[in-house]
Amino acid sequence: MADDPQKWSVPDEMAPSAEKPPAKSFDVADLEITDVLEVLSKGLRDFRRAPLYGLVFGGIYGLGGWLLLALLLLLNLPYLAYPLAAGFAIIAPFIACAFYCVSDCLERDAELSWGRIAASLRQAANQEMTWMALVTFFTLFIWMDIAAFLFFGFFGLTSMTFGELINEILTTPKGILFLLIGNGAGAVIALAVFSFSVTSFPMLYHRNVDFITAMITSVRVVRKNPRCMVFWAALIACMVGLSLLSGFFGLFLVLPVLGHASWHLYRRAVRAKT
Repeated sequence: MADDPQKWSVPDEMAPSAEKPPAKSFDVADLEITDVLEVLSKGLRDFRRAPLYGLVFGGIYGLGGWLLLALLLLLNLPYLAYPLAAGFAIIAPFIACAFYCVSDCLERDAELSWGRIAASLRQAANQEMTWMALVTFFTLFIWMDIAAFLFFGFFGLTSMTFGELINEILTTPKGILFLLIGNGAGAVIALAVFSFSVTSFPMLYHRNVDFITAMITSVRVVRKNPRCMVFWAALIACMVGLSLLSGFFGLFLVLPVLGHASWHLYRRAVRAKT
């Protein structure tokens, strides 16, 4: 029997989307490196408590990565494969919404089920979450455009196979310069997106706020805790990078752990003023 979404809605601080507690302003906590390590540990704990959900959602995103990569190679666009893989981190906070639902239920000791998660995601898919998703995906498109322009600027309209492209990038001065400039541009864009999205999506899932407030609060978290946030961003980049090098197989484990950890980081970093 399908779950009734109303039976698990609770009128407290941890109520999911339909019962989001309103708040006008928020306090941003001071964080230490130990806090980042602790939320990562909690993310791993949540994954171990509900591994099936993590594996299924991680597998869906991994499959999406394979399909996109195959499409680029089929269309003879190998130069967009690496930017797309790197840009995966840009949209990761959005696609982690399913893991926020799981961690939310586990934190409240609510019974987990597919119907419960589906209901929570439907409730979370409001206008503000949609606007935040549009901002994120628009940034990804801008990054892909920049990557294409850089490639054309360095290599022209020459058609290359994937192997030829790798050889050109890694063995020629022009290719190495292209790699350095491209990674530099990607790092700047990734840092900007990270700043306004690191706590935005879990906040929009949890709180009745507009996406501008969520973005500003996220930037406040980063500005108040630059050392911890740089460490968290580097940790995400390393873990996602290793997952991509594994042929997206690592996403089955890494994405759920990071998604759950992001929820706990938000819960620790942002508090409504009383």
